[in-house]
Amino acid sequence: MNDAPSLAILGGSGLYDIPGLESPQEFEIETPFGKTSAAIVVGTLEGQRVAFLARHGAGHHISPSEINFRANIYALKSLCVERVLSISACGSLREDYIPGEIVIPDQLFDFTKGRARTFFGEGMVAHIGVAEPFCADLSQEVYEAVKAAGGTTHKGGALITIEGPRFSTRAESNTYRSWGMSVINMSTAPEAFLAKEAEMCYAVMNHVTDYDVWHVSEEPVTVEMVIEILNRNTELAQNAVRNLVRNLKSDRECDCGDALASALITDPKVIPDKTKHKLNLLVNKYL
Repeated sequence: MNDAPSLAILGGSGLYDIPGLESPQEFEIETPFGKTSAAIVVGTLEGQRVAFLARHGAGHHISPSEINFRANIYALKSLCVERVLSISACGSLREDYIPGEIVIPDQLFDFTKGRARTFFGEGMVAHIGVAEPFCADLSQEVYEAVKAAGGTTHKGGALITIEGPRFSTRAESNTYRSWGMSVINMSTAPEAFLAKEAEMCYAVMNHVTDYDVWHVSEEPVTVEMVIEILNRNTELAQNAVRNLVRNLKSDRECDCGDALASALITDPKVIPDKTKHKLNLLVNKYL
């Protein structure tokens, strides 16, 4: 599209719009993978074009397991988005990651069970490399933006995504801690992997809302607890987003834009025409 958004923001629990977005336009985009969670809103923030998509839909009616991650990422790709910031709530699995603070993770453990994890299949195979699941450059920019907004921020740590929608048992929570996980949520996988397949930069701004259920001297996580912290952090998140957009580099210097270059393994001659058409947006430059 002309005047493509320089950044897309995927809002999670507690973040359903971007205040101050000027001249907003709504895009209802049909994709080969179905409908997006909500209309994508594109407007101007700090002089830059920005897209916003509420991951759980208007009024938060979509469960983590029901999110159409493929449609969401594909639709953003169709708008020529190159960078995606995911904002989500998370539970802390570490004593030093305290509720109210922000974590910018650098690793991801997918512990979901029933979600579509790839755009590929139906006669076209791609083995995407995800040793580093998040864009280091964008993550650094997010970290600096949160710090400039006055938030206590941790850069690094392993995020585990569980299926949900229930919270963990204490046995599960302690197991994740023993595995070396730092924070836990229900939304980053497979979203991060799909963004990688779409050759987008992807980073996460995790708002720590609780200590999950492992911390014996703290109350087990509840929805009320999550919302209370998110409401407290709303201004911080908004200011951090503004800082990020204002200072976002004009050109990407990472290799996210070529993630599929060494991932496609199927001989183009045997790929069904229907599949080529379906995935043209992602693979046309390679075929």
